[in-house]
Amino acid sequence: MNIQSASYSGLQGLQRASAGVTEATLDINRQTQASQQARQEQSQQNVAQQNAVQQNETQQAVAAADNSAQTRTLQAPPQPELTDSLVRLNSEERNAQANVRSIQTADQVLGSVIDIRV
Repeated sequence: MNIQSASYSGLQGLQRASAGVTEATLDINRQTQASQQARQEQSQQNVAQQNAVQQNETQQAVAAADNSAQTRTLQAPPQPELTDSLVRLNSEERNAQANVRSIQTADQVLGSVIDIRV
């Protein structure tokens, strides 16, 4: 049994889980910001449409809003769903916990081996 290999494997797994947590957190942040921005834009569009109705220019305002919405849809890169990112965050957290346990176990085994030889 190679104790150092078990420790190294646990450390690599912990690093991968840490990177996964970081990526999932960034995805959640991006999705939240995009949602807030969409709400703000929708609110601005509603105000603009109300003003256009008051000025009898509703048809032009709706056409402009549709064109800008289509442009944003074409330019925006696909983002993962918020629930997918949350599930991945939870999964990576559990991976990190499992790897920490494997590192702790390898450390305990190494301590026992040292105690036996001394």
